[in-house]
Amino acid sequence: MDPHEELLTWATGKGVKLHGIEPKRMPGRGIGLIATRAIKPDEVVLDVPTACLRSIDTVRTSITRHLPKSITIHGLLAADLALDTSSKYSAWNAVCPTPEDFKTMPLLWPRNFQLLLPKAARTLLSKQEAKFKKDWAMVSAAFPEQLDEEKYRYKWMLVNTRTFYFVNAKLKRRSKDDHMCLQPVADLFNHGDEGCNVAFDHQGFTFKAVQEYTEGDEVKICYGRHSGDFLLVEYGFVMDENKWDEVLLDDVLLPKLDSRQRDKLEEAGYLGKYVMDRENVCYRTQVAVRLLCCGFREWRRFVDGVDDGEHSQAKVDRAIVGLLGDLKKEAEKTNSEVEALAIEDQQQQEMLIKRWKHIEALVDANIARLREKISP
Repeated sequence: MDPHEELLTWATGKGVKLHGIEPKRMPGRGIGLIATRAIKPDEVVLDVPTACLRSIDTVRTSITRHLPKSITIHGLLAADLALDTSSKYSAWNAVCPTPEDFKTMPLLWPRNFQLLLPKAARTLLSKQEAKFKKDWAMVSAAFPEQLDEEKYRYKWMLVNTRTFYFVNAKLKRRSKDDHMCLQPVADLFNHGDEGCNVAFDHQGFTFKAVQEYTEGDEVKICYGRHSGDFLLVEYGFVMDENKWDEVLLDDVLLPKLDSRQRDKLEEAGYLGKYVMDRENVCYRTQVAVRLLCCGFREWRRFVDGVDDGEHSQAKVDRAIVGLLGDLKKEAEKTNSEVEALAIEDQQQQEMLIKRWKHIEALVDANIARLREKISP
């Protein structure tokens, strides 16, 4: 029997109900869930009962009693997966991504390649690495003979890419980052800008369509309104189109500020985290660039809301165009470096080039918009 048929047989026997959808291999994208008939908006397409979830409640006591209570749920679930030698979840495990599938995740990239990620992605990766190291330190100390780092990292990445937001009585006492669970079949949904509504209660999870589907359409969920940098670091992919994409401008803006200007921005709460999305730059960027273009008193009036900034907006827009030009040069230079590197895994190279190309496209769109706005 096909592994996905075995999964459905196992899952439906546990109470999972699929309504008009089924798993199907998507060329170049792994497995997805496809409509087997017409589906209307607000129609339930999947029910997953609580009894099927892998959560804090299902981790065996033979594991929990050896681990500190401070370990993250992420780390705990990864340990549970890594140490499980039973056949209880074999049908589910058989359709999970393989270690080879995770090679596009920057966590596994060579260090010289990681350093060529955009600044926002490098920051996210640094936090992810620290989180993994902390979890592994606790788990390896508790189970030094049973696990090696490579095996645990693989299970840790499974949890990282396939969990859903979930809260129960035990998790309420923990931080929001610990509010998670694993669930069968639902983890086959691919990501889209928009997707099914996902809701849960004490009985389980329900997935409802928010649009019409015809037979053969892929049915997706939205993992969140995330930038391309976030999706690359946390999930190991870059979308062809991402309406929620954004790029960090700190690398081109912060070097333009002298120490006095940085102090003023820090004092006002506007130092760093300058972002541009598909349509505009953020207010923080407007504040910082005004300090480069305007006198301090004029800048202060803008920050205090006394001046709407209309008088200086054209000057600010021209300065932003200059900054975006610098970012475009950085993207082009980095892509040239990436293309020149000898690397074993071509997918990693293609993924990094694609991300920088997306940043170039965001920059080009905003430059064109601003030039049209300031042209006489």
